[in-house]
Amino acid sequence: MVLLRVLHQLAHNHQWTLIVAHFNHQLRGGDSEADEQFVRVASAELKRKFVSARGPVGAFARREGVSVEMAARRLRHDFLARSAKRLRVRTIALAHHEDDQVELFFLRLLRGAGGGGLAGMKWINTSPSDGAIQLVRPLLGQSRAALRRYSEEEGVAFREDATNADLDFQRNRIRQKLLPMLLQEYQPALSRTIVRAMDILGEEADFSRRAADDWLLKKKRDPFVNLHAAVQRQVIQIQLIKHGVNPDFDLVERLRVFPASSVSVGPKFAVYRDDRGCVRRQETACSHFKSDALSVDLKSDVGPVMFGGLQFNCRIHSTRSKPGFAKGREYFDADKVGSTIVLRHWRAGDRFQPIGRGHPVKLQDLFSDQKIPRAQRHQLVVAATAGDEIFWVEGLRIGERFKLDSRTVRRLKWQWSRRESVVASQSWPC
Repeated sequence: MVLLRVLHQLAHNHQWTLIVAHFNHQLRGGDSEADEQFVRVASAELKRKFVSARGPVGAFARREGVSVEMAARRLRHDFLARSAKRLRVRTIALAHHEDDQVELFFLRLLRGAGGGGLAGMKWINTSPSDGAIQLVRPLLGQSRAALRRYSEEEGVAFREDATNADLDFQRNRIRQKLLPMLLQEYQPALSRTIVRAMDILGEEADFSRRAADDWLLKKKRDPFVNLHAAVQRQVIQIQLIKHGVNPDFDLVERLRVFPASSVSVGPKFAVYRDDRGCVRRQETACSHFKSDALSVDLKSDVGPVMFGGLQFNCRIHSTRSKPGFAKGREYFDADKVGSTIVLRHWRAGDRFQPIGRGHPVKLQDLFSDQKIPRAQRHQLVVAATAGDEIFWVEGLRIGERFKLDSRTVRRLKWQWSRRESVVASQSWPC
């Protein structure tokens, strides 16, 4: 509401036409309705046009498989961009302030963002929903405390979002736990320090981005291997985005360090980098992710069960009997595996922790390390718990968390044999 009051006071001198827009996220029941009505009344008192919309953010988040915060942001920006286009408005003013910027820095830091992400929000940028719409953030240099003082001095009414106290949201935990601890015990001038670091990181990321853009535009380029690592990463990121691929760090590094090494990034295609630094897309006509799966109840002896060319037999034993290891036979802690398992094939994003590894890794990286042909990877069978945690992958070591140990009460005897070849021919276009 502070932003609305300030813009309202400046509008006449600058000949601005103000329209107030509010999106109801429908996350807080009656409070959400009250928020919308509060903004509607405030707009009427200032004699400003008011537009609003609402959307089921929770249902959208579940359907799209994203966080509630991400779903709310996407629906909100879509509404603002649609409204601006319909009303022939070219600029949308947002009320983000300095504290929002600091919280965003730590959110992205904990998610592993690079320099571009850690640079945070810009004073001016284009809408993520419509490149023709400009976003401005006039309050980005003001702290939450300064804005609250202004609202008290000027009598600006506001409503507190009750979800700001919900510690289920990581941003709230950062605001209420992490930042107060850092302020008290490490850096009293935390906001100034973080904002300065964000500015430095942003400028450096912008420099490497421009260098990458310039390199990509050249007809006669310097060798890719001679570029600085930061520029190499930007070159690959730019090209991955153009291919519609999320440029996560692991993928960028694999393409940067290993030329001509293809990486599957979806059910129908893979990407690789050639020696010149160009990221190429490969259609995978034969190798593809398989969606079939088989649920198996382990409450009694199982077998033989056929899936994906494998024959399985399973039996649960007490620890009094001695395990007899052999080819095509493994033993797991039955209670860790659970009473139901799912047999399926590799899926994009699968992670697995083989015995001896300290943490889970991407299954596609394990396949690459083992030099398993891409056509074969999609044929291999994996076994997962009812919660979809993988405990066995055909051809790899067993899962670390499911191994037998001194606390094991029951053993799952796991036997398998392949009844058909899994190797399929695959032609890769140049």
